[in-house]
Amino acid sequence: MKFERYGIGIAKGLAVTIRHLLRRPVTTQYPEQRLNTSRRIRGNELIWDKDKCTGCATCAKTCPQGSIEIVTSVMIDENKYQVEKFEVDTGYCIFCGLCVEACPYDALFMGYAYERAKYRRGELVMANEALLASAERRPSGYARPQVEAALPKQSLLLDKDRGKR
Repeated sequence: MKFERYGIGIAKGLAVTIRHLLRRPVTTQYPEQRLNTSRRIRGNELIWDKDKCTGCATCAKTCPQGSIEIVTSVMIDENKYQVEKFEVDTGYCIFCGLCVEACPYDALFMGYAYERAKYRRGELVMANEALLASAERRPSGYARPQVEAALPKQSLLLDKDRGKR
């Protein structure tokens, strides 16, 4: 058995630790300046298009957690369903995107937001107008290539940091 110098591995590990300790941090701009996330991000929100939704409940049937609830009524004069209640319990939702992929009418989208923490459980249940798209709630291109083409490219913090040096 050949014995080598003791402590070389510890010294190498310590050198790596010190090198990273003295390096400039790259996440210091986070609260003030946000990055463009990936075009196909599965954020922590669902965005519902009320005009495209037919009330078929395919999304609710596909949801593995059962967090989507749809209540419809029949409009006899137009021979179609009217969605009275579209509710998503984001406390149970695992944001897998299966409902978005299953929607045959492209009425559901994943959103960009990833900071949706709430203090009360009741605030996690989102219904009808709270699920509609707005300036703050933009749809991502997840499972929707036509939406993805119009979105900005992803920016990396490392690329921005290299430009300043």
